[in-house]
Amino acid sequence: MGFWDRVLGRDEPAPPAEVEVAAAPTATDINASLDGVERLVADPAVPGVVRARALQITRAVRRTLPRLDLLGLGSYDSYSVVATATDYLPEAIGAYLRLPRDWADSRPVEGGKTSLLLLIDQLDLLGVTMDAIYDAANTTDAAALISHGRFLQERFGHAQAPELNLAVPAAPDGVPPSDPAPAPVPPATLPAENPAGPTTPNLGTA
Repeated sequence: MGFWDRVLGRDEPAPPAEVEVAAAPTATDINASLDGVERLVADPAVPGVVRARALQITRAVRRTLPRLDLLGLGSYDSYSVVATATDYLPEAIGAYLRLPRDWADSRPVEGGKTSLLLLIDQLDLLGVTMDAIYDAANTTDAAALISHGRFLQERFGHAQAPELNLAVPAAPDGVPPSDPAPAPVPPATLPAENPAGPTTPNLGTA
C-alpha cells in the first residue's frame, strides 16, 4: 500500500485467497474406488461384455499398484493408473448405468454406435493401457536382472572350473619307484583234530 493510498483512505487490497489443493488418493482410496466399480458391474442388469472388461481393468490396476514406485512417482504412467481407478473407469460405467438400458443398448448416439458400444470401446482402451503400464513396471526389474547377469558374465565368465588331476605323480629323478605293498597271505589251513584222540598205528598181530 502506497503513501497516497494511506492519505486518501484507500483500503488495503485483500490478500489472494489460498487455493486448496486436493490430496493425492491413497492406496486405500484407490482400492475403495475399485471395490465400488466391482459392485456396480455385479448388477445383473449390466451386460456380461461390460462386466468382464471392467473386472479385467480392476485386476490390472490392483496388480500394478504395488509397483507404482518403479514407474516413478508423479510420472504419466503412475497418474494414469490412479486416474483410471478413481475417475476414468467409474465415470465411464456410471454414465452408462444412468441411461435406460433399452435406450443405451439400441439407440445409436455417435458414429452409428450405441452407448453400449461406446462404453466397450472405452473399456478396451483402458484395458490395453493398464496392461501396457503393468508390463512397463515389470520391465524395470527385468532390465535390472539382465544387467546383473551381464555383470556376472563379465566378472566370472572367463574363469573355468579347475579339472581334477587323478594321475599318480612321477618319482623324482634318482629315486627308484617304491614297490607296491605285498598282498596279505592267508593263514595256512591246519588239519582238523580227531575228537576221538590220537590214532594208534595198526602194527598188525604177531
